[in-house]
Amino acid sequence: MISSSIAAQAHHPFGGQTPATFLEGFLSGLGHPVIGIDHLVFVIAVGLTAAILRQGIWVPLAFVGTALVGTGVHLQSWNLPAPEVFISASILLFGGLLALRHSPNPWLAAGSAAVAGLFHGYAYGEAVVGAEMAPLLAYLIGFSVIQLMIAASAYRCGRAFNPIPSEPSILPLRFAGFAIAGMGLAFLSSVLLG
Repeated sequence: MISSSIAAQAHHPFGGQTPATFLEGFLSGLGHPVIGIDHLVFVIAVGLTAAILRQGIWVPLAFVGTALVGTGVHLQSWNLPAPEVFISASILLFGGLLALRHSPNPWLAAGSAAVAGLFHGYAYGEAVVGAEMAPLLAYLIGFSVIQLMIAASAYRCGRAFNPIPSEPSILPLRFAGFAIAGMGLAFLSSVLLG
């Protein structure tokens, strides 16, 4: 199984070095969710899922909010079990939710996003263990801003295809869900089979 520190270094804009300045922290926060394809795919899935739901805005907000909590959990040296498994499974789950013909319950989607956020945030926390307060805060701001921007962009794309949430999803969004679920399955297989 991949250790969380190796996985985090693979997603880290500065190659595993702890950010030392506010700017480094901010750039690292902006980069981590984009460089890590698993995180990027999930954030896109969150935005697309929000687009098919009434009150879908709660889905990305729940995710980003609990990602902050998950980072705090990691920085407090508390362990979450099998973060890479949960991250991969979250991609598979959200791909599946998006692939459904009828929209899932918005509170189920927001709750699932919140649980996923804990694990994604926990993984993000590896990049700033030992950082001073200024780079740490900048990192948290950076990864929150970029994830909200990516989710908002995906949301707008999803709404362009499916302007009336709660109507049955149209095929392009469902196909995107199948593709995302396939990626989640590939990530999960890679983590489980090593």
